[in-house]
Amino acid sequence: MILVHHHIHVTLETGKPIFAIPASRETLAKRRWRGVATDHTDFGFDLEHPLAHGDIIHQSPSAFYRVEQLPEPVLEVVLDTDPAAAALLAWKIGNLHFPAQISSRHLRVADDPAIRQMFEREAIAFLATTAVFQPVVHAAPHSHHHA
Repeated sequence: MILVHHHIHVTLETGKPIFAIPASRETLAKRRWRGVATDHTDFGFDLEHPLAHGDIIHQSPSAFYRVEQLPEPVLEVVLDTDPAAAALLAWKIGNLHFPAQISSRHLRVADDPAIRQMFEREAIAFLATTAVFQPVVHAAPHSHHHA
Protein backbone atom coordinates (compact mmCIF):
# COMPACT_ATOMS: atom_id res chain seq x y z
CA MET A 1 0.00 0.00 0.00
CA ILE A 2 1.24 3.46 -0.92
CA LEU A 3 0.73 6.10 1.79
CA VAL A 4 -0.32 9.55 0.57
CA HIS A 5 -0.05 12.75 2.62
CA HIS A 6 -0.93 15.37 -0.04
CA HIS A 7 -1.46 15.87 -3.75
CA ILE A 8 1.59 16.43 -5.95
CA HIS A 9 2.40 19.08 -8.53
CA VAL A 10 3.59 17.45 -11.74
CA THR A 11 3.51 18.02 -15.46
CA LEU A 12 1.65 15.13 -17.05
CA GLU A 13 3.79 13.36 -19.63
CA THR A 14 2.25 12.49 -22.97
CA GLY A 15 1.72 8.77 -23.38
CA LYS A 16 2.10 7.95 -19.68
CA PRO A 17 -1.17 6.41 -18.40
CA ILE A 18 -3.25 8.03 -15.68
CA PHE A 19 -5.05 5.61 -13.37
CA ALA A 20 -8.10 6.79 -11.48
CA ILE A 21 -8.71 6.32 -7.78
CA PRO A 22 -12.50 6.63 -7.60
CA ALA A 23 -13.98 8.16 -4.44
CA SER A 24 -17.30 9.63 -3.36
CA ARG A 25 -17.64 13.30 -2.45
CA GLU A 26 -18.05 12.24 1.19
CA THR A 27 -14.83 10.20 1.09
CA LEU A 28 -12.90 13.08 -0.49
CA ALA A 29 -13.97 15.31 2.40
CA LYS A 30 -12.14 12.99 4.83
CA ARG A 31 -8.48 13.19 5.76
CA ARG A 32 -8.01 9.47 6.49
CA TRP A 33 -9.25 6.85 4.04
CA ARG A 34 -8.21 4.03 1.72
CA GLY A 35 -8.65 3.71 -2.01
CA VAL A 36 -7.84 1.38 -4.88
CA ALA A 37 -6.79 2.61 -8.31
CA THR A 38 -8.21 1.16 -11.50
CA ASP A 39 -4.94 -0.82 -11.94
CA HIS A 40 -5.56 -2.35 -8.44
CA THR A 41 -2.82 -0.34 -6.68
CA ASP A 42 -3.77 0.19 -3.01
CA PHE A 43 -3.47 3.66 -1.47
CA GLY A 44 -3.81 4.83 2.10
CA PHE A 45 -4.56 8.50 2.72
CA ASP A 46 -3.40 10.35 5.85
CA LEU A 47 -3.88 13.92 4.69
CA GLU A 48 -3.20 17.36 6.10
CA HIS A 49 -6.02 18.71 3.87
CA PRO A 50 -8.76 16.82 2.00
CA LEU A 51 -8.17 16.13 -1.68
CA ALA A 52 -10.18 17.48 -4.61
CA HIS A 53 -11.47 15.87 -7.81
CA GLY A 54 -8.62 15.67 -10.29
CA ASP A 55 -5.74 15.85 -7.81
CA ILE A 56 -2.67 13.87 -8.88
CA ILE A 57 -1.49 12.00 -5.78
CA HIS A 58 1.28 9.71 -6.98
CA GLN A 59 3.70 9.24 -9.84
CA SER A 60 5.41 5.91 -10.55
CA PRO A 61 8.03 5.39 -13.26
CA SER A 62 5.27 4.15 -15.57
CA ALA A 63 2.03 5.95 -14.55
CA PHE A 64 0.26 8.80 -12.77
CA TYR A 65 -2.51 8.32 -10.20
CA ARG A 66 -5.40 10.77 -9.96
CA VAL A 67 -8.30 11.02 -7.52
CA GLU A 68 -11.61 11.11 -9.39
CA GLN A 69 -14.83 11.98 -7.63
CA LEU A 70 -17.74 9.70 -8.47
CA PRO A 71 -20.77 11.26 -10.17
CA GLU A 72 -23.93 11.50 -8.05
CA PRO A 73 -27.59 12.43 -8.63
CA VAL A 74 -27.95 16.20 -8.99
CA LEU A 75 -30.49 18.78 -10.07
CA GLU A 76 -29.37 21.47 -12.52
CA VAL A 77 -30.98 24.80 -13.27
CA VAL A 78 -29.87 26.73 -16.35
CA LEU A 79 -29.04 30.31 -15.35
CA ASP A 80 -30.42 33.00 -17.61
CA THR A 81 -28.98 36.47 -18.05
CA ASP A 82 -30.70 37.92 -14.95
CA PRO A 83 -28.10 38.04 -12.14
CA ALA A 84 -30.74 39.01 -9.56
CA ALA A 85 -32.81 35.89 -10.36
CA ALA A 86 -29.69 33.70 -10.11
CA ALA A 87 -28.75 35.29 -6.77
CA LEU A 88 -32.28 34.79 -5.43
CA LEU A 89 -32.24 31.14 -6.47
CA ALA A 90 -28.86 30.59 -4.78
CA TRP A 91 -30.19 32.31 -1.65
CA LYS A 92 -33.30 30.07 -1.58
CA ILE A 93 -31.13 26.94 -1.86
CA GLY A 94 -28.78 28.23 0.84
CA ASN A 95 -31.75 29.08 3.04
CA LEU A 96 -32.63 25.36 2.95
CA HIS A 97 -29.03 24.68 4.08
CA PHE A 98 -28.03 22.89 0.88
CA PRO A 99 -24.67 23.53 -0.77
CA ALA A 100 -24.68 24.54 -4.45
CA GLN A 101 -22.23 24.49 -7.32
CA ILE A 102 -22.47 27.61 -9.46
CA SER A 103 -21.00 28.18 -12.91
CA SER A 104 -21.68 30.86 -15.49
CA ARG A 105 -24.20 28.54 -17.17
CA HIS A 106 -25.95 26.61 -14.43
CA LEU A 107 -26.57 26.02 -10.75
CA ARG A 108 -26.17 22.44 -9.51
CA VAL A 109 -27.41 21.00 -6.21
CA ALA A 110 -27.59 17.46 -4.82
CA ASP A 111 -30.86 15.76 -5.74
CA ASP A 112 -33.08 15.99 -2.66
CA PRO A 113 -36.88 15.94 -2.20
CA ALA A 114 -36.84 19.32 -0.39
CA ILE A 115 -35.05 20.98 -3.33
CA ARG A 116 -37.38 19.31 -5.86
CA GLN A 117 -40.41 20.58 -3.90
CA MET A 118 -39.01 24.13 -3.80
CA PHE A 119 -38.26 24.09 -7.54
CA GLU A 120 -41.78 22.82 -8.30
CA ARG A 121 -43.44 25.31 -5.92
CA GLU A 122 -41.46 28.22 -7.46
CA ALA A 123 -41.98 26.90 -11.04
CA ILE A 124 -38.21 26.65 -11.58
CA ALA A 125 -37.27 24.43 -14.51
CA PHE A 126 -34.62 21.87 -13.62
CA LEU A 127 -32.92 18.81 -15.05
CA ALA A 128 -32.34 15.68 -12.95
CA THR A 129 -29.01 14.17 -14.00
CA THR A 130 -25.84 12.55 -12.70
CA ALA A 131 -22.61 14.56 -12.46
CA VAL A 132 -19.53 15.24 -10.37
CA PHE A 133 -20.87 17.65 -7.74
CA GLN A 134 -18.37 20.20 -6.42
CA PRO A 135 -20.28 22.69 -4.26
CA VAL A 136 -18.92 26.04 -3.16
CA VAL A 137 -17.18 25.67 0.20
CA HIS A 138 -16.62 28.36 2.82
CA ALA A 139 -12.86 28.06 3.21
CA ALA A 140 -11.21 25.73 0.74
CA PRO A 141 -7.88 24.34 1.98
CA HIS A 142 -6.46 24.77 -1.52
CA SER A 143 -8.08 26.60 -4.37
CA HIS A 144 -6.84 24.92 -7.52
CA HIS A 145 -9.40 23.52 -9.95
CA HIS A 146 -9.19 20.73 -12.47
CA ALA A 147 -11.28 20.14 -15.55
